[in-house]
Amino acid sequence: MKNKEIFFARSDSQKMISAFEKAQDTFKYFWRELYWENRRIVPALDVAYVKIAFSQDVEGLDEPEVEHMWINNIYFDGEMVEGVLLNTPNELTNVKNGDRVEIPLSQVSDWLFSTRDKTYGGFTIQVLRSEMTEKERKEHDEAWGLDFGDYNDVLLVYEQKEHPENLIEHPMSKNMQAKFAEYLKENLGILTEKDDKGYSILHLETIAGNASIIEVLRQFGIDINDKTDSGRTAMDFAKLLNWTHIMPLIS
Repeated sequence: MKNKEIFFARSDSQKMISAFEKAQDTFKYFWRELYWENRRIVPALDVAYVKIAFSQDVEGLDEPEVEHMWINNIYFDGEMVEGVLLNTPNELTNVKNGDRVEIPLSQVSDWLFSTRDKTYGGFTIQVLRSEMTEKERKEHDEAWGLDFGDYNDVLLVYEQKEHPENLIEHPMSKNMQAKFAEYLKENLGILTEKDDKGYSILHLETIAGNASIIEVLRQFGIDINDKTDSGRTAMDFAKLLNWTHIMPLIS
């Protein structure tokens, strides 16, 4: 994803701002994992959080007050991130713990999921851990109940080192291709169905980066030029999220 607008507080260091940028550029991997998590019969993720830069104009300050706080119960439509605020703000009064919020992708400052005793993402967390002593890192991880591993080695996808191809395509997308084709034969109406924002299945699968599923949709003649109510095509989402392996399938 290429997005120039990065939200940060006056106290944020350059290392932290760089972490925000990395989180935004790789957010697509978080959403892809959560997309498939929502389709699993047995959940695989222990946690799935997104950190958001919330802001509020404050009288007497030249710049808005900014607080970075975590949300869960995430939904992503390719442009906006929705979730429930987990933290209680220290300074801001325009949001509170438990609020359902909708924030532009440009205000994402981190993401984190964990599965099978490994964490993925957590760029800002690793910046903080890099400045701790070994004892402090251990206490920090125990407080989270997670093992964040090496702060110099941030993972993006499950079994990334064993199977680097997972950075391109989620294994569940590949494994579900044949079953999805069989299902589609009996449910062709899916090709033209849309949700309340005008998103088709092609839009949703493109946002999640599922090339194997999109190949099937193309075989069944889905309209690649169809637009959401906001005027976005599948190609628009592929470019926004930099899913380069999807672009040839919908051009």
